[in-house]
Amino acid sequence: MRDQLTHELFTFFNGFSSWENSVIRASDLTVSEAHAIEVLGELGKMNMKTLAQKLGVTTGTTTVTVDRLEKKEYAIREPVKEDRRVYLISLTLKGKQAYDEHHQYHASLSDQILSILSEDEATQFHRLLQKINEQVF
Repeated sequence: MRDQLTHELFTFFNGFSSWENSVIRASDLTVSEAHAIEVLGELGKMNMKTLAQKLGVTTGTTTVTVDRLEKKEYAIREPVKEDRRVYLISLTLKGKQAYDEHHQYHASLSDQILSILSEDEATQFHRLLQKINEQVF
């Protein structure tokens, strides 16, 4: 059973990665930039450390990503008045539009997956993904 599960996970991951890369290639964003936009669009303003944690990367890597997002005018850094060493990162209007567009692609993929599952299967699939995300990742 483990080998079959490994195969299916590998197939799913490759399919999802290929799908996501094709969506992102249609824009001027990299995968890491699109992921940062997704987190900021979903959760709102946050500091560099929190964004790095949400992305599962170092703050150094996140700094490079945010630098590029600022240069492309998708995000801005704003100093926190109480502590000028800390900056909050947020999306610009252009960044919010990119989030909305990218999020629509994700919603479309979810719709496609849900269209092939029964209501019970969809509920079970959702619960299983939640459990895996909470306990493994």
